[in-house]
Order: sequence, then C-alpha cells, then structure tokens
Amino acid sequence: MALTDTALKALKPKDKPYTVTDDRGLYVEVFPTGGIVWRYRYRVAGKREKLTLGKYPALTLKNARIKRDEAAQAAAMDKSPARQKQLAKQAAADATTVADFGERFFREIVAKDRRDITIPRRYFDKAIVPAIGSKPVRDVTTEDVRAIIWKKKDEGFDAAAGNIRGVLKRLFDYAMTAGLVSANPVLALPMRHVHKAKCRDRALSPDEIRKFLIAAFESNIRRQFKGGLHLILLAMVRKSELLLARWEHVDFEQAEWHIPAEHSKTGKPHIVYLSRQAIALFKELQALAGGSELVMPGRGSLTKPFAHNAINTALKVALAGQDIPAFTIHDLRRTASTLLHENGWPSDVVEKALNHTIGGVRGVYNRAEYEPQRREMLQFWADYIEQLLASGRVVLGRFRQVA
Repeated sequence: MALTDTALKALKPKDKPYTVTDDRGLYVEVFPTGGIVWRYRYRVAGKREKLTLGKYPALTLKNARIKRDEAAQAAAMDKSPARQKQLAKQAAADATTVADFGERFFREIVAKDRRDITIPRRYFDKAIVPAIGSKPVRDVTTEDVRAIIWKKKDEGFDAAAGNIRGVLKRLFDYAMTAGLVSANPVLALPMRHVHKAKCRDRALSPDEIRKFLIAAFESNIRRQFKGGLHLILLAMVRKSELLLARWEHVDFEQAEWHIPAEHSKTGKPHIVYLSRQAIALFKELQALAGGSELVMPGRGSLTKPFAHNAINTALKVALAGQDIPAFTIHDLRRTASTLLHENGWPSDVVEKALNHTIGGVRGVYNRAEYEPQRREMLQFWADYIEQLLASGRVVLGRFRQVA
C-alpha cells in the first residue's frame, strides 16, 4: 500500500531500524533516533542496487517519488544511479576549494565549538587563504601546509605558527569526515616540531614595570597603544577585552567598564571598576577614537578594532633595546595578581577582578562580587603604579591615595 503524508507523520522510532514501503521500489527507513531516510531499490543489468535519496521531511513524499522516477529512467538505460551519484560527489569534491570549504568549516565546526572565532578566522583569512585558498582541498599536500606554517616560524612567531597548524589540522580533519580527502596532510608535521607551549610564570618586578611603562611612553608606537598597554595593566583585563570594547560599555559617571558575555572568556558579563587613572586613560583614548563606537578603532577604520598582533608588535617595538627580559601582554595580568597577593589582598578579590572562574566547592558556593573591595584594590593598584613612575623607587605596601 502506497505511503501518504499522514502515514509518514505517524511513523515512530523503534528499538531497531525498520522499513516501510511506498511503491515501485521506493521506501523509507526509520531509525531508533527518529531519523527517516528515503531509499530506492532497483536493478541494473540484473544486479540489485540501492540508492539513498534524502531525509524526510526535508525531502517530501512528492519529491521523493520524482527522484525515484529520475533514477528509474537511468536504471532502464543500464546506467547505475548509485554510481552516478558517487561520481557527482567526487566531482564536487574535486572542485571544492580550501576557501569555500573553510566557510563551511567555520560555520559547522568552529562556530559551534567557541564563542569567539576571531583569532582562528584571522589565521585562516591572513595566512591560509592567500597561500592555498584557490586550491582544491583534495590537492593540498604536506608541502603546501609546511610552507604556510614555516613562513610564520621564519618570521619569529612560533606560537602563531602553532595556532595556524591547529586550524589547518582541524580543517582537514573535517575534510576527511566530509569525504573530500582520505588523509590529513598536516599530520606529517607534529606540533612538537612547530611550537612547544611553555607553562608561563613570568611576572614583572616593580622595577621592570617602571622601565616598561617609561619605555612605552617614550617610544614611537601609536598613542592608542601606549594608553592601551597602560590600561591593560591597571584594569587587569585581557587584550581581547580591550580591543573589542565599545564606548557604550564604559560608564564614566559610575566609574565602571561593563564587559559583555560575548567579549568575556568566561562567557559571563564582567564589570571592571575603574580607578581615577584608568578613567583618565579612557578619556584620552576617547579623544583619539575619532568618534568611533570602538574604544580602539584600528588604523584606517572606525568600525574595526586593531588586530591582536598589532598591539603585540607595539609591545616589541617599545621594548626594543631595553634591559627587560621578554614578556607578553598577558603576563601583565599575572604581574598584577602576583604583586596584589604580595600586598595582602584576598585571593578571591584578586581572582574576581581578573575575571577568573573560581574552581571547586568554593567556586560553587561563592557568588560574591566583592564590589567595594575590588574598587579599593584597583585604586590601590593604580596608585601603586603611579608611585613607581613618579619616584622610580620600589616600595611595597598600601600607598595613600594620590590627590
């Protein structure tokens, strides 16, 4: 008996897959998960074959019968519909470029795994697409990916080379899943040969903080970067949080900077309580923003922020020739944490100011925001830094407020 739309809608999953026939070789297979797939049985040159037509309800009963009739016509001329479908898929795979497949990869994989795809997307657009974007995925070789990765290593950016390798590996893992390639060309380049991540424990000493800030102020880097580096240190925020900040998030009257959930690594909104010095830096950045809605609009654009590498490069330029061991922008957060703990500030208050998630049982039960303590601590921290700059002397302890 032929199927009807009503009968199809009434189909229910069972413990094992089962089939329900329609007419002239067309039937549906119902899976325990609830999925329903259209299939067609036929013969070509006396040999029995089966063709998958699509999923119900995306493929309706009416359209499934049309596709069955098309396949039946091919089978009547001794042309295998299943083989034709396989050849068509292979042709599509042969024509799929890295740039095209990358869009699918970011949409179906990366965007579902992480809230912010900015960094992997930048590596893809800036390093991968210019090199192999127009090349069919199936034709990419180990030498192709090696050239991309080692170009970044030769520029002195081993960590970035490791990140690029990570994007390429995941992209070609998904290409294997999608049936576009049979092997991942990136696997011939082990990560340990590209970049070995080190456990970082770098924290600047008070004297190094003074030298760093003076070097930054006296360098020829952009004024936005001078203020930005100083603000990251005072506010104890992540680089990305500053680069994505918008003026609508900054409340000068309440002395608060609201970081929305989509800009926060924890996925939760965070408030930074601003010291007088941090407010002054924000006001200077506002004057430099040229009316942009962004706190730090990028060079030549009022609608896009600076790239992460731009402020990294600015730090390198500022420190060139200085007698300071290398450090990263993220190390400024560790520096603040270290010195605040040494000055006796409670760990929970410091961790909350850093927008860290407190683990274990304490993290489950401790929902305190510590607003008064955080305001006091961040003002202390800003005064501490100001004293370092003013005197050049290192004095630990709680300073009086600077008038």
